[in-house]
Parts: sequence; C-alpha cells; structure tokens
Amino acid sequence: MRACRAVTSIGSSVERTDSAAKVRGETVYAIDRIEAGMLHGQLLRSPVPAGSIIRLETARARAVPGVRAVITAADVPDVLAGWFLRDTPLFARKVVRYAGEPVAAVAADTLEAARAAVQALELVLEEHEAIHSIEDALRTGAALVHPEWRTYQFLPGGEWPRAGNVATRSVCEVGDVASAFRRAHRVVEDTFSSNRQFQAFLEARSAIGICRGGRYVVHTGHQYPFNVRDRIAQFLDLPQSWVRVCGHALGGGFGGKLDYGLEPYAAVLSRFAGGRPVRLAHSFAEDLAAAGPRDNSIITIRSALDASGAIIGREFRADLDNGAYTGEMLAMPGIAANIAGAVYRVGAARVESNLVYTNTPPTGAFRGVSGVAMYTALERHMDHIARELGVDRREYRLRHLLAPGDALLSGQVLPDAGILREAFDAVERIAPWAGLSNRRQPWRGVGIGACVWVTNPGPASVTLKLNEDGTVAVLSGAIEIGSGSFAAGVTQLVAEELGLRPTDVVLPEPDTDVAAYDSGSQGSRTVRMIGGAARAEARQLRAQILERAAHLLQAGPDDLELGGGAVRRRDAAAGQVPLALVAAADLFQAGPIAATARYAEPPPAFDPTRSSGALMPAFPGVSYHVHLAEVEVDPVTGTVRVLRYVVAQEVGRAINPANIRGQIQGGVAQGIGLTLHESLRMERGHCVERSMATYRLPLSVDVPDVEVVLLEHPDPQAPHGIRGVAEAPIVLVPAVIGNAVADAIGQPVHATPITPEEILRLIMAGEADPVAAG
Repeated sequence: MRACRAVTSIGSSVERTDSAAKVRGETVYAIDRIEAGMLHGQLLRSPVPAGSIIRLETARARAVPGVRAVITAADVPDVLAGWFLRDTPLFARKVVRYAGEPVAAVAADTLEAARAAVQALELVLEEHEAIHSIEDALRTGAALVHPEWRTYQFLPGGEWPRAGNVATRSVCEVGDVASAFRRAHRVVEDTFSSNRQFQAFLEARSAIGICRGGRYVVHTGHQYPFNVRDRIAQFLDLPQSWVRVCGHALGGGFGGKLDYGLEPYAAVLSRFAGGRPVRLAHSFAEDLAAAGPRDNSIITIRSALDASGAIIGREFRADLDNGAYTGEMLAMPGIAANIAGAVYRVGAARVESNLVYTNTPPTGAFRGVSGVAMYTALERHMDHIARELGVDRREYRLRHLLAPGDALLSGQVLPDAGILREAFDAVERIAPWAGLSNRRQPWRGVGIGACVWVTNPGPASVTLKLNEDGTVAVLSGAIEIGSGSFAAGVTQLVAEELGLRPTDVVLPEPDTDVAAYDSGSQGSRTVRMIGGAARAEARQLRAQILERAAHLLQAGPDDLELGGGAVRRRDAAAGQVPLALVAAADLFQAGPIAATARYAEPPPAFDPTRSSGALMPAFPGVSYHVHLAEVEVDPVTGTVRVLRYVVAQEVGRAINPANIRGQIQGGVAQGIGLTLHESLRMERGHCVERSMATYRLPLSVDVPDVEVVLLEHPDPQAPHGIRGVAEAPIVLVPAVIGNAVADAIGQPVHATPITPEEILRLIMAGEADPVAAG
C-alpha cells in the first residue's frame, strides 16, 4: 500500500497526462477512426462565388459503381441554421453564395468511387455579380449577398442592428465626440488592413456519421461537441436529443473547429446509405478553402489631441469580413467597444464595428479572433501619434495608461488595471527601453504594446466519479485541444482537491449523451470554467469519500484526510484505506461515489446605455499583457528577422508554469506567422492557396527564444484565482512587430501581413528613414 501523504501539484510544472501517448504515436485522433462497413463521402462544391443553380442532375453519379447515396438540397429540410443568426443552408438551394459552398454530397464504397461520382454530377450555374470585398459590399447600391436578410432569425431573445450587407453592427458612444474634435489641436488618422489567416491545425477536419433507429451518431474531433450537435439538429430539423456527438482526440483547432464542419453531411449521408457509417475527411487544400479562417478587416482610427498631446477624443471604425454566412463571427463587432479604450484613456469616443457579408468563404474564430486586428490598429496608431508629436513611444503610452478603478468605454470598471503598469515595468527590467533605443543600428527597430484580454465565460458542467481502482474520471462536454488545459490544468485541480497524482485523473472523451452541457474548448475558458466546476464537484466527491471511509476507519469524517490515493486518520492512529477500497465498500448498498457540478460567472457590470448591438457587452475574466519586439529589416530583400521577443503576461495563478510558457511561446510563433508570412489570399472570391506548399507558415528559424514573465495576481472571482492564458499571447504580436518594423524603416506600416514587397515599396519610394527612432 502506498504511504498516505499530501499531493500538491498546483503551481508545479508536472508532466501532461497525455504526453507519453502522443510522443509514442499511440493517440487515436478522430481522423484515424475506422468503422466496420464504412463508406466514403465527398462533397460537390460551387465553382463560382455567386450564381443561380439552373440544373443539378444526379443520375450519372448514381450510376457510378459502388455509389450508395447522392443527396442535394432536395433531400434535406428547407431550413436555415446558425450559431446566433440562422442564415446558413446545409446545401445551396437555388443560389450559391461562395466558391466552395456545398451543393451535393455522395457516399460510395471507396474514396475513388466517391470522387468519380462527384465528377459525374452535372451542375449548371448562371453566374451573378459577386461581392468580393468589404469595400464592394458597403458601396452605395451594392448587390445584396442575402436579399432576404430581413427574414433571418436570431437566437431566441436576441436581436442586433443589421441592414443589407451588414450582418450586424455594434455602436458605442461615450461623451461629446464632436466637441472633442472641434477643440483638437491636432488630429491623427490611420486606416489599417489585415488579411485572412488559416488555423493550420495538424489534423484536417473529418467526421463519421451513423444513422440508425432514427438517431444520428457522429464521431468527430471538435472543440465544442454540443455546438455541433445543435447545428446538426437545426439542419435536419430534429430535437437535439436525436443527435449524439462523440468527441475524439483533437489534433489542434485554434477556433477552426468550433462550428460545424463535415459532421452534418456525414450524418445525413448515412441515413440515405441505409445506416452504414459514412466518413468524410478534408484534405488541407479543402480546409484552406473552407475551414472558416480568421477574418480580414479594414479599421480606421482618428484621434483628437489637445495642445499637450493628450488624447481627448477618438473615432474607431472596424469593418470585418463575415464571408457569405454567419457563424461565431456575430459576436465579434461587440468586442470593439471593450478594446478601443481598454488600455489607454481616450476621452470622448465613438466606436462602430460592422460585420459585412461578402461572396467569399465564411470566416470564423481563430485564436484572439478579431481582437488581433483591432489591437494591431490601436497600437500602431499610438506609435504614429507619438512620432507625430516627437515624443518617446513608451512614455506616451504610460501617460495614457488606465489606472486602477478606470473603466472601459462600455462602463465596465477595472479595479486591477494597475497590473498594466506592472507589466510594462516587468518588460523594462528584462529589456530596458532606453538601452534598446540608444544602441540603434540602421534597419533595426523596437516596438512595444499592451492589451487587456478576455476569458470566454461560457458555462461549464462536469461529472466526477471515483473508479473502483481508485482513479477519478472527469466527464466533460469539452475536450483536450492540445493546449494542456485538461491534461495539465484540470487534472491538477482535481488531483489537488482529492489528494491524487495527476496521473490518477482519467479524462474520458466527450459524449453529448453522457456529459452535461458545456461551452467547449475555446477562448481560454477551460481551466477557469471547467476547472471551476471540477473543483466544486471534487469537494462534493471528497465529502462522499470521507463519509464512506469513516466506518472503515472507525472515525468521523472530520477526523480523516485524503492524500496519496488513500484516506487516513488525522490523529496518526494506525490504519489507512486506499481509495480503491473506499470505492468498493458498500457499493451495492450505498451506490457509486460520484458528483456533478456546474460553474458559471455573472457578467461584469457595465453601462447598457453606452452601446448597442453587442453580443459581448463586457469583458469577463480580464487579463493584462505587455509585449516587446526587436527586429532587423533587410533593405535589399525586404525581409524581417525578429531578433528578440519579450512577454509579460498576467495569469492569475500559474497552475502549470511550463505549460503556460509553452502556450505563450506558441502564441507568439503563430503571431509571427500572421504578421510576416501568412495570408490566405482571395482573388475575385476564390482562395488562391491550394496546398500548404504555398501557404507560408513560420519556421523554427523565424521564431526567436521568447522571454516570458508570468505575473500572478489571483482573480478573486475565479477558482484558484485563474485567468485565461492560451488565447492572449497572439493578440499583440502583429502590433509590436509592426511597430518595430516601422521604427526600423522610419515609416508607419498599415497592412498585415507585412510583406517584403510592401517594405521595399516604402523603401524605394524614398519615404523610409532607417535612422528615425522613437
């Protein structure tokens, strides 16, 4: 029997419980699954961005040997689905709205037969004028992507401003903005643009659908199993209980697997194929074209300055490309009001953010969502102001920095905003700003920036059960996404409460038939929200264990303690019982030891009179961040090398410091890709990238060692004081690298990614000044 001793892992960099299996190649991902009698599915997608379906003939496809099912819009309910706004058909019906939109699906004995059947489908389209860009969509008299937009339904209880090609609009106004600009001594204005970014998860999207007895069972690797269950039920016009989603090991998602993908097609194909399992799997070329990438945007900022250079007014407008249909992007315009005044005091302000329909593939969530582009614009704009005034860029930021008790433009008060200054100081201790500026060399530059970020507040529920071998199983509707949030976060929280080793905490794969509702693995919520539920139920489980063990040790529950996988008496009297024995004791008389708990947090207080159209009117679970970058620009090739990168990040309490540092380093690497290399290019509605060979991801040589300072100020509202960690590290990267590049060439940079061509254009235009510093 193991000695009974306290087990403490909170704050320790313990090994992830899933690492050994992944390193040995033993983990079975969703895309690896095979079912007996499985068929292979393929989709026919629209070859044009906009058009009417004149004819769709399926007879030749049905005649292909081995084909078991061919389905079109005529075979499924004539309904629309959506996360917040129901505007999306399962198959294009009468019209197509983007190149790549599913028009039909086939299932066959082999993948080759399925592909042949798709080629045999006869699709005749009449191409229409397409809306290729945000500018096209917003011009006066533009064709409407959705002429019937007035008939679309929001989620129950929701309604947001919208009109024509604007899927939704959010507006926030504070103070007298017009007066601020009339009084302004100087006005500085910038317009910034950003392009799309592919999530580049290692595992392409896939799904297996099985329809038997009128119920649909779907196997998939998904960040949010309950969300995909809901979407399948919507598309097929079924009660949610008729759909079961079984989640499996996930090879990354970064937001790209939050909404439905191939799951509803696999499900309905199985129905028409007599209930045989049907598997669909994307190639990376298909994921590039249709996986819901980060949105592209156009953001304009005007700042009114008084004679001292202080910001007394600001106008902020963000236009975000929704693509042809709306998923989680409906929430994005509302975050602008929380970001536009989140770090620096800006005086009177008007913030407008529009989600714009275009005839392009729908965009979606990606780590940091639209906040990346918004903070990039804000921080590059702050640099521009400082240069216009001829003042130090870091000092100018500190002059405007929010103080404890200041509020966001939404009216939400930040009592701990002083952490921002602490983060600036932490970076300063590692990389003194004056020293970086004084040792300036031609074509080298430094940049700095700060942000306030959010933790997704979606509710959580978890069931814990004590297994008969003394381990504890955590049943959740969310999943380990690869970040370690379960394997090195939730496991440690549960182990801490129950005196276990983290390896004694078992993580079954999610199943919507078994687990209670959960909002999924997204928005840095897992350890805070799911950990909150798991901690609460671990305490319930602990009470049950002590009560059951009390008669075994002839003591009261208050006289017992847990540790080392066993229960012992506090008075050091002889005897202890392992948890396995406790689980078995009186099992058939008292039943198993299990507990279920839920966790939710009330939204922060805000002023509802200040804004409209905001799905997220306040920022729950805020965290604070400061980043610094040093770069070198090659004036011959226009390429940029990141020489140094420093991060100070507030984490509340570091549950697993090594895992947190890994998340920060990964986020910075992903941000370097977005800033300097990656661009999911669209040309007249078509995705240019056809393989990962042309989509330039960052290489190890592109990423410097990331210097990380973890700041720990426990959030009093969260279990163990946890704040969200994994999403925020990418948010500031394009801002600070962009500022460093602008510093190196002496010219503001307004586009993301910052391509060598753009840098050379500025240099050859004679506008760049490599010795200008700020």
